[in-house]
Amino acid sequence: MARKKNAFYAQSGGVTAVINASACGVIETARKHSDVIGKVYAGRNGIIGALTEELIDTSKESDAAIAALRSTPSGAFGSCRFKLKSLEANKREYARLIEVFKAHNIGYFFYNGGGDSADTCYKVSQLSEAMGYPIQAIHVPKTVDNDLPITDCCPGFGSVAKYIAVSTLEASYDVRSMAKTSTKIFVVEVMGRHAGWIAAAGGLVADQGIPVVILFPEIEFNQKKFLAAVDAKVKEHGYCTIVVSEGCHYPDGKFLAEQGTRDAFGHAQLGGAAPVVANMIKDALGHKFHWAVADYLQRAARHIASKTDVKQAYELGRKAVELAVKGHNSVMPTIVRLSDIPYKYKLGYAELKDVANVEKFMPRDFISKDGYGITAKCRNYLTGLIQGEDYPKYAGGLPVYVTMKNATVAKKLPEFKL
Repeated sequence: MARKKNAFYAQSGGVTAVINASACGVIETARKHSDVIGKVYAGRNGIIGALTEELIDTSKESDAAIAALRSTPSGAFGSCRFKLKSLEANKREYARLIEVFKAHNIGYFFYNGGGDSADTCYKVSQLSEAMGYPIQAIHVPKTVDNDLPITDCCPGFGSVAKYIAVSTLEASYDVRSMAKTSTKIFVVEVMGRHAGWIAAAGGLVADQGIPVVILFPEIEFNQKKFLAAVDAKVKEHGYCTIVVSEGCHYPDGKFLAEQGTRDAFGHAQLGGAAPVVANMIKDALGHKFHWAVADYLQRAARHIASKTDVKQAYELGRKAVELAVKGHNSVMPTIVRLSDIPYKYKLGYAELKDVANVEKFMPRDFISKDGYGITAKCRNYLTGLIQGEDYPKYAGGLPVYVTMKNATVAKKLPEFKL
């Protein structure tokens, strides 16, 4: 670029245990490139912060505070579920972005999120050509669902997978100890609207002799077949653990957990597959049960994050800045797997036009023939992603997490109504 430009960074969608590690990677790397990158502004509550001109000045944060982001869960600057429409459908929002970018000399745009965020980032990347404003837009991948294409895995997923695998193991030990006279069934519901990557992590405990039945979104739910599988496990082992993805659905496409409401992106709001499945077993087989919904716990559990996941989250944040400095636009840094055992990878990048609005599902050869477990190929894929522990510092028995000052810069433009 002709002169030094500022950068805008924002977090989008559901937060994770390691999204702040990516923020750390972006900000620390940008500070090392102060010859071409001025300040890094973070959007308060994601892209909304750009539209409302609520720009957090990260230069007000100390190096120590930024470094502490690496071990702090959730979104330090606030996230949002807000999807920009097409330029033709809502030129007003894009014109506003350009106004804000111009007013604050912003030439770099780093958007940290999942599939919908990749779409937003792609649209912003087109501003330079469509509206005559130079902006380099780089998508920083993040999603616990692990459903972004091209990249081997997505930051946030490895830690959720570790949490679900550990929780499934520990809860199964509990049920096993009580099964003779009490609970024989434990059902845990995990995230995953269309892709069963998180649910698959529960299958890792099968190697320890735990009887597990997994319900994937990729496999249509067959009640009769499912109950027969559970019944067989209970007869053989005395108990059974079920891991059900929130996206598990009937052949007609209706979710077991569908509530009849929609979120800001127009997706069906889910929640409640676990009690549906548990009561189904109770009614048909008569077994006493307990169920749980992992919900926010699975994606907020920084205390048991995968060291591999934390490392990759930071590296992709760093890589995003390096790509921008080299002149790239409309790309996403990726993880390229080199081997399963030992797990080795390198960093690459993909064009956003090949990423936006594309979902990556569980391959059929990752799911067992009966549809209720994982294969050796899937186990090899998952194992590398949950390796290592990266414990945060503790004080008084609790993790020590950082809270940003989040001081915003003075506004220069008229108020904008969303």
